[in-house]
Amino acid sequence: MTAETSSENTRWVRVCAVGDLGDDDAVRLDSRPPVSVFKSNGEYFGVDDTCTHETYSLADGWIEDCVVECPLHMAKFCLRTGRPLSPPATTAVRTHPVRTESGDIHVGLPNSYELKEGARCGTA
Repeated sequence: MTAETSSENTRWVRVCAVGDLGDDDAVRLDSRPPVSVFKSNGEYFGVDDTCTHETYSLADGWIEDCVVECPLHMAKFCLRTGRPLSPPATTAVRTHPVRTESGDIHVGLPNSYELKEGARCGTA
């Protein structure tokens, strides 16, 4: 995983190759807080990976039509906006910009997010 600074508040981090992420699939970054990149309906989305209802990985959830469902209590979140679509979640997850460049997927993370040294991504 490589990072490049694009502004004073955001850095772009390479997540994986475009071909490594299938539709309705996710890749979780080894970051703090955790961030995942999802592909759904041919689009890429970046969100904080932890469900806002209870601490659980969204990358492990069901992904369909640009919505992710947390497997713990079935809260649903819009991948475009991060907003909760069903209870028990009432708080949105933070979203992050995603871009593709030269066959790779990159996510824009705030500089305050920590990347573990030698961090590697993996599919969820």
